[in-house]
Amino acid sequence: MPITVATWNINSIRARLPEACAWLREAQPDIVLLQETKAEDHNFPAMEIEDLGYNLALHGQKTYNGVAILSKHRIEDVTRGLPTLPENTDARYIEGLISLKGIRDWGLGIGKDILTSNPQPLIPTLRVASIYVPNGGEVGSEKFGQKLRFLEALRLHAETLLLQDEMLALGGDYNVAPADMDVYAPAALRGTTCFHPEEQKRLRALEYLGLTDAFRARYPDRQQFSWWDYRSSGWEHNKGMRIDHLLLSPQAADALEDAGIDDTPRGKPKASDHAPVWCRLGVGC
Repeated sequence: MPITVATWNINSIRARLPEACAWLREAQPDIVLLQETKAEDHNFPAMEIEDLGYNLALHGQKTYNGVAILSKHRIEDVTRGLPTLPENTDARYIEGLISLKGIRDWGLGIGKDILTSNPQPLIPTLRVASIYVPNGGEVGSEKFGQKLRFLEALRLHAETLLLQDEMLALGGDYNVAPADMDVYAPAALRGTTCFHPEEQKRLRALEYLGLTDAFRARYPDRQQFSWWDYRSSGWEHNKGMRIDHLLLSPQAADALEDAGIDDTPRGKPKASDHAPVWCRLGVGC
């Protein structure tokens, strides 16, 4: 039974609630990782989202930032804030363990009673995190330095998570385009924020831990973007970047069936400047 995991920088959940609900009803993702919710937890439109069948884990902030996990399965073991960067109090990281109730995984002999040889079905789990990496401002600024420190702290935490030997999906707005194919004008943008070698180096360091970029694994040669600037008619002229990513642990990457970027919501009125990025995992039967 496959499940779909999506990440989406919604750019204010309250301002775009009708658009978000319409997409949730149409796309029916099982798990959604939201960024830039821009709402404190008590102001998050929980009732409207829960009515669509989702459980919620929230880490909000007034006016800025804010991350959330939406799941049709139970969310447990929630962590708010990046443990390796405790001094950063911005709401940029939330992590939870999803128990995929109703999905059974017999594994390769895993869960079998050695004495009776009776198979004991396991309920698989998927650990997910919604991540909003700082934009960084101007290259060389203090904000840019904060972005690099955040990415390094994320790498350190991911290293710990990978030791747990479980399915893991780290999704979010990383504010980093990995390669020339991921921006509309690589020569002109090279060395600028979101397309700077120091940012790319730190994103690669995450992948070198053993994490897989779901979209690029599925489509190694496809140019498709996940963000288009509101300014300069970015959407209309397809002047975009692929800066939103789902990074999968080896266990999750082994279950990867498909991935994509759903840019349909970006073309609608009152759209976020980001599009949902998704992957489908075959996690059981």
